Amino acid sequence: MTKNITVASRSTQTLGIVEGDLIIGEEATVKGEGIPPKVNVTGTLRCTEDCVLDCSVSAENVVGKGDVTVKGDLEVRGYISIKTWRFKRGSLNVSGSMNAKRVEVESHLGVGENLETDYVDVGESIQVKGKTKAQNIDVGGSFTGIGDVEAKTIEAGGSATIESQANVEKLDVGGKAVVKGGRVREIDVGGSFESRDSLEFDFIDVGGAVRLAGNSKGGNIDVGGSCKVDGDLRFGKIDVGGVVEISGSAKGESVDVGGAVHVGGSFDLSGKLDVGGRVEVKGDLSAGDIDVGGVLSAKAVAASNEVDVGGSLSTVNGVSASTVRIGRRGEVVGPLRAENIVIGERARVEDVHGKNITVEENARVRNLYGERVNIESDCHISGEVQYTESLRTERNVFFTKPPVKVSRLPQ
Repeated sequence: MTKNITVASRSTQTLGIVEGDLIIGEEATVKGEGIPPKVNVTGTLRCTEDCVLDCSVSAENVVGKGDVTVKGDLEVRGYISIKTWRFKRGSLNVSGSMNAKRVEVESHLGVGENLETDYVDVGESIQVKGKTKAQNIDVGGSFTGIGDVEAKTIEAGGSATIESQANVEKLDVGGKAVVKGGRVREIDVGGSFESRDSLEFDFIDVGGAVRLAGNSKGGNIDVGGSCKVDGDLRFGKIDVGGVVEISGSAKGESVDVGGAVHVGGSFDLSGKLDVGGRVEVKGDLSAGDIDVGGVLSAKAVAASNEVDVGGSLSTVNGVSASTVRIGRRGEVVGPLRAENIVIGERARVEDVHGKNITVEENARVRNLYGERVNIESDCHISGEVQYTESLRTERNVFFTKPPVKVSRLPQ
């Protein structure tokens, strides 16, 4: 037989087991029995307005209005629903751990220890100081998890902060998201995203800026602004509107950047590197195709297909590719080695080794070694020219030494 109990408004009552519903009046306080003190409610806990439970609580469901405070653990077998009432925001504050199948709070949810739930929907903010384990987290404003967070989806209209390890399938945030590291498969953030330790991911789609740390690895990265990595990075495709900075080594499929790329170690791509501005690699750079509108510098550059540089190109150990194109007024430091090489008009180049070499008007080259060499008007060759098959020159070509046809080119 059920027996509902009502606690009058602005009163204090001590309870142990309630065989039915517990109805708590406005600004009332309920204390528990036992050590530690606890109230067990077989039915629904109903808070008609602001109330305090100065103990741990177990109930089938919790329904409340205003500000509900639990000074202990809260264990709910069903659902929790806290609504705003008379201009008092609907909030739930639990000093201990909280467990429920479904949680709906109109304003704020605070949990002092661990939170475990299937679904939580909060209007303004969620803060969990312990671990969070949930299927779906939906908050209109901010989510903060101090401990480890395990969730299928986190949707936050404002911001999300995970200060320990994350294990999240999908993170969807309107503003700023920060994680300690771990694993987040799908990242969709409108503003900025930061991982302060190594991160595993499937894809990152961010409107503003991305910052990663440690040794991160994953799939595609699509960023409207900038991407900075303090460590090594393994990835699929990178598409960034502004600047990419990687302090360590990087390995992936392809990179498309509107501004600049800086890599502190080696840079290895199976596909294309396409950069509108500047590329600076402290180690070796290798890719299928390389297309740089401005400046390219690396210890060595290797491409299985084509290297096309609009501005200057600087290497220590040179460039090797199937085809190399140097743009108008380009400047090259280090040797070029390719089957097909085109030196643009008014460019300045050092040593060139190739099968088919074209030097366009007013270019300056130190040494030329090729099978078939074509030199256009007003070029200046300050070193030597060696060729095995043919040499074609236009007017006013200056040779410091006479060109020599040889049976074998120097290595």
